[in-house]
Amino acid sequence: MGATLGQVPVHVAWISIAPVKGLALQQRESVRLEPYGVRENRRFHLIGEDGRLLNGKQLAPLVRISSEWDEDSARLALGFPDGNVLEGHIELGDTVSTSFYGRRQVEGRLVVGPWSAALSEFVGQPLRLVQPNELGAGIDRAGGGVSILSTASLDALGEAAGVSDPVDGRRFRMLFEVDGIAPHGEDDWAGRRVAIGDAIVRINGLVGRCAVTSQNPDTGVPDLSTLRVIRKYLPIRSTVGRPPIRPTA
Repeated sequence: MGATLGQVPVHVAWISIAPVKGLALQQRESVRLEPYGVRENRRFHLIGEDGRLLNGKQLAPLVRISSEWDEDSARLALGFPDGNVLEGHIELGDTVSTSFYGRRQVEGRLVVGPWSAALSEFVGQPLRLVQPNELGAGIDRAGGGVSILSTASLDALGEAAGVSDPVDGRRFRMLFEVDGIAPHGEDDWAGRRVAIGDAIVRINGLVGRCAVTSQNPDTGVPDLSTLRVIRKYLPIRSTVGRPPIRPTA
């Protein structure tokens, strides 16, 4: 898969999705982009007993759990660090409305069965698994199902942080990592259209960062002060048409 901006070739280095918001990212060789994004991406989210949205910011160990989802067969699989896999067809129960960062309400239904209990036991607090009614509704950015980060930006962050190992792009939980542009060159795409494979994507604005980016994407343990480093070396940039928006957990 490739992408172009004008006549400049840009290579797509990797593609990542998370069928359950906050759980480990899954790498894909290809995806189908639809108006709401990728069908299997953030198809489920988690709430606490009080109905509040929860993700890796509050429950970092969630990234140690993998998830696989098939929309056509309604089959979900959760893989836990001890090797156990919980797999089967899901059934939906009561309706529930979840506030996404106080900006919009996402209507959905609770997933019945063993899923919520298994996740609750793993993190040590009650959780409930929810499936939004609408495809793409579980993305943080309402109406923005595509997010992009460049390899060069990660390299610049690593240099500014003084770390020897490459910065793992999974920290930022973006859909695409691209190669072939200057550091933070993707920021200049805001307000423009970019071809990704056969799809044409309009970049609405910049994605705001949060503390999840400081966490190791395999363990959830904070091990890189990304926000401090970014504030120190990267000037604050304005967005196009909207304020900075949160990354997708």
